[in-house]
Amino acid sequence: MDRDHRSAPQDDRIPVGISACLQGREVRHDGGHKHSRYCTEVLSRYFRFHSLCPEMGAGLSTPRQAMHLVDTDQGVRLKATRGDRDFTDLMTGFVDRTLDGLAGLRGFVLMAKSPSCGMERIRVYREDGEVGRRDASGLFAGALMARYPLMPVEEEGRLNDDRLRENFVERVFVYDDWCRLREQGLTAKGLIEFHSRHKFQLLAHSEATYRRLGPMLADLKSRPLDEIADDYIGAFMPAMAQRVSPGAHVNAMLHLAGFLRDHLEDADRRLLHEQIEAYHRGDVPLVVPMTLLRGAQRKVAQPYLARQQYLNPYPDALGLRNRV
Repeated sequence: MDRDHRSAPQDDRIPVGISACLQGREVRHDGGHKHSRYCTEVLSRYFRFHSLCPEMGAGLSTPRQAMHLVDTDQGVRLKATRGDRDFTDLMTGFVDRTLDGLAGLRGFVLMAKSPSCGMERIRVYREDGEVGRRDASGLFAGALMARYPLMPVEEEGRLNDDRLRENFVERVFVYDDWCRLREQGLTAKGLIEFHSRHKFQLLAHSEATYRRLGPMLADLKSRPLDEIADDYIGAFMPAMAQRVSPGAHVNAMLHLAGFLRDHLEDADRRLLHEQIEAYHRGDVPLVVPMTLLRGAQRKVAQPYLARQQYLNPYPDALGLRNRV
């Protein structure tokens, strides 16, 4: 089930959706783009991007009229910023035609502030032209998240935040693992193995969820397996979206270190704990104690720890733990 993080052949990259303008395609209303080099030059080594522009997909041309969301008696509508043209039916038609075909994606990178692709904090105007609220999602983005609530979704601009970027990439790899499990056929053994290899990631993100999901899997004959699996992942993925505090990482690392305690020399054990404490103080990034933990695990060859995705949740080449 595990992917080899050392390399990602072109045909083995994880399928992830992306707003087409972020790939440098000139599809925006002004004929321009919002090329994200991080997506196209870094993430594309491991993600096979499937680009999509809702406006173009709805049949609009570029350049075109700028649009925004408007609160009306008929609900929120997608309208031209000047004039009365209403694009809502075109957009909802595109959404209805498209969403079913996105089931194979493991994540989606959206364009911020867009009335179609914006993930959050999108302005909704009153009919008098004034901003009424700033709490909406774009019409496509909102429908995508409603249809696939477990799918990791993030805005490109938020990927500039080190912790949000690391969290999104981690969730994509976990969600891909889950989807592959379901595609290959759910079994009790497969579900237990999934939980086993991701349990320390879950512990770091949410100890409360970690303590709740273990007992859920204790008796897999109590209910239909599909029902248990749906309840399990329905709690697991939202927990993974929670940011991990340094203290939570320390807690997870100390749990891992406990498995190695009796097998390490005193000097190695002291060094490991010193660097965990240094990370907690903010003196070193997470990669430092994690590298020591991985090295200790390889030296001891502890089979249980070798399966833990917390030690290697995504390719090292992404450098994500160097900055958190």
